[in-house]
Order: sequence, then structure tokens, then C-alpha cells
Amino acid sequence: MDRPLVALVMAGGTGTRLYPASRSDRPKQFLPLGDGDASLLADTVSRAGFADETFVCTAPEHEDRVREHAPTAGVLVEPEPKDTGPALVYAAHRIREQVGDCALVCLPSDHHVAGEFAPTARRAAEVAVDTAGLVTVGVEPTRPATGYGYVEPGADRGDHFEVARFREKPDAETAERLVERGCYWNAGLFAWTPSAFLREARDSPLAPLVERLDAGEPDAGFAAVDPVSVDYAVLERADDVYVVPAGFEWDDLGSWDALERVRDSDGENVVLGDALTVDAEGNVVAGDHHVSLVGVSDLVVAAYDDRVLVVPKEEAQRVREVVARLREDDRF
Repeated sequence: MDRPLVALVMAGGTGTRLYPASRSDRPKQFLPLGDGDASLLADTVSRAGFADETFVCTAPEHEDRVREHAPTAGVLVEPEPKDTGPALVYAAHRIREQVGDCALVCLPSDHHVAGEFAPTARRAAEVAVDTAGLVTVGVEPTRPATGYGYVEPGADRGDHFEVARFREKPDAETAERLVERGCYWNAGLFAWTPSAFLREARDSPLAPLVERLDAGEPDAGFAAVDPVSVDYAVLERADDVYVVPAGFEWDDLGSWDALERVRDSDGENVVLGDALTVDAEGNVVAGDHHVSLVGVSDLVVAAYDDRVLVVPKEEAQRVREVVARLREDDRF
């Protein structure tokens, strides 16, 4: 390419469905939930080694911890957390100021990736530069998951497709149909040039933010927009959007049941930390102190600090309901 290749790692979220390990003062990206002992953020920054330069975008309260876990990366601190739409607009604007109109590959900091990531990242960046459009990386589904959004591919462009349609998180029946039709999981991995992305953002609900960033007023820009995902605010409204199929294994470490797919088991249970199981199977057990399970199956048991969570594994997505209640009482 005729321009620098930059990786942007998004690390501003809290990971509510991984409560109580993930809490407001200790989001999941700083936890070692992947294959090894490094945090998810450190793993992601390492994965970004394909790039000429790497930045991490985070919330103000996480800046010091980001510098600890990603000492080689530049740090961009968004004025306040307002979901991925404002964060990516802010980061693209800042990076264009510092690096120029580079090829920008955006990576969430809390995903599991196995296999060769760099070839797909480079291909997505090349497509973004060649088309002057927006690119998402699509993962071939391994099951009809209801917790992910989907991308319906359109015209075949050789090593990528036009995006025919984005689909929101479906019910089980719809998910099966989407998988049968050859749709991809929308993994939240994107590529574009800052100018192309900001061009589309100017014709979206995020236009007031772009205008105020141009004027050097980031705080006012964030105050002028509501929290919104980049998918809804920009990608679903843009015309020139493409999908590059992933050449790696992927999983979103968004809830406790995901650990069963990415961590080794002891033959009966997936254990993260110190645990004793007796006549127990199919459980996910995690904690920073000892946990014992006797005669139970298919549970998530997570014990961190002074908090304990017990939930049927198939109900793991409902942990967000617990967090919502705790936030009402300012106890999260």
C-alpha cells in the first residue's frame, strides 16, 4: 500500500456479562480469559503486530491500566464512553491528525482469535484503500448463534463481497436460516481509511461530533451525540460497504459460556482458577479464590472479590440483568 497501516484496538467497554470478574473498575479486557496468562488487551495488541503503528482507544478511567497492559501502543482517551460509534469517529479523527490518511484496521480488545490473523487484516486494509469504502471482516459461523449480528454478502468481488445487508441479533429460527444462506457473523472487526469513515460519519447521527472535532472541541462533540454503535450509526447507512471473509477462528468472549469454547477442560468442566469438582460435569468454574462444586451440572459459577455468581450455563446471557440491578443501586 501507498500509506501506513495502523491498528486501532478498542478498549473502552466494561464486559457486563462477565460479572463478577469484569466490573466497572476492572473491565474484562484487562483479565486473562484467553488461552494464556496475558490479558485480553495484551493479546490483542500482540496480534496487531502486522501494523506499522498501534493505538488503543479507551475511557479516561482506564488510561493508566491500558498503558500498563499495552506499553508499546499509543493511547487515545475518548472524552466519555458512548459506545463504538463516537469512539471510532474520535479515534479516526485523532489518528488522521497524527499519522495521516492511513489504512486503519479496528480490533475489539476482548475477542478470541486462533490461527493466522495478519493475512486477513492486511487484505481488509487493502480492500478499504482500493475501494475507498468501509470494510467489515465476516466470520464463517460454526453454529446458528443468536448472540451475534450477521452480514449478508452480496456481489462477489473476488477476495471480498459487497455487503447486501446487516442483520441484527436474530432469534434461533432466523439464525439457522442465516447460516444456511451463507451469511457471516459480524465480528466487529473493521477496516477503512480515516477520510472514508469520517466522510460517511458526516452523513449520520454522528455528524455533530465530526463537526466539533474539526473545530477542536471534542468534549462538546461528545456532548452533542447519543451513545450509538458504529454498525447502526454508520455501516448500516453507508453505500460502499464490503465484507472480507476471515481466515482464522474467532469467538467473542462476551459471556461465561464462551469460555467452554476457548479454554481447555479437565475432561468434565472448564476451570479458570482454583476449583475442586466432585460428581460435577459440564460446568464453567472461574474465580480468584477456591471454589468447590459437588453433584451439579451445566452451571456457571464465578467467584471474584466478595461477589459470587451462579447461573445455568444456558442462561449466561442474563448476567446483564444482574448488572442492571446492581447499577441501579450503584453497586456494580
